[in-house]
Amino acid sequence: MNIRTLKLAYFSPTGTTAAVVEAMAKGLDYDVVEDVDITMPEERQEPLQASAEDLLLVAVPVYGGRIPFLLEPWLRTLELDGTPVVCVVVYGNRAFEDALIELSDIVTERGGTVLGGAAFVGEHSFSSEEYPVAVDRPDADDLRSAEDFGRQVREAVDALDSIDDAPRPDIPGDRPYKERKPRGPVDFIQVDDGCVLCGICAEQCPVGAIDEKDLKHTDPDKCIMCCACIKVCPEHARSAKPGCPVEGFAKWLNENCAERKEPTYFF
Repeated sequence: MNIRTLKLAYFSPTGTTAAVVEAMAKGLDYDVVEDVDITMPEERQEPLQASAEDLLLVAVPVYGGRIPFLLEPWLRTLELDGTPVVCVVVYGNRAFEDALIELSDIVTERGGTVLGGAAFVGEHSFSSEEYPVAVDRPDADDLRSAEDFGRQVREAVDALDSIDDAPRPDIPGDRPYKERKPRGPVDFIQVDDGCVLCGICAEQCPVGAIDEKDLKHTDPDKCIMCCACIKVCPEHARSAKPGCPVEGFAKWLNENCAERKEPTYFF
């Protein structure tokens, strides 16, 4: 198949998904690459269009075994026309459950043809110094695997005469998908005296939950608990409140999900 443009669409509040996508793009090795980073709200205002001459790589983190609910409206505006697609999810070393098949189903509904899928591990959003979970992942081995996956996808695409000849990958997961657990607002962020009001947290929040005029307050109604504000704070002034649900789950993950899980591919 003759691919004109590689399109990279990804949501990456803490940078782990972006790192995996960058490594895959290196392995894919296309001359023309369009970067569609939908992490910030303004970037999710316009639908993405792709033709049969484009290769779309769409990558998202896993939240509770599903794709982030926040992204569903944007994903359902994808305008694909027989577009070959690779679906990727990044999870925090627990389980990706139904996220990959859910992403694959939406892409297919929007007119794409899924050529393959992959699940990679990234440092869990709730990971902390006290309760580390998959720290510093994706690491060098993960990124080499991502690059290798990209090369395998490129070889598969180059071997096809037509998208109609592409075998359908056996993407794991259940239908109906895992039920989302309802939750109300969670006020879990604390800010200590080390905060210098630099505003980086507000700049990096993917849902605008931190008001630039009130940087020490996080709106629990908007917050998606991605913990990007904690990860990016240069003064390490932001953290989860002791005894909050986030800290409790981080402790559980630290105790029960310590064994390293490796990337998996599906063609």
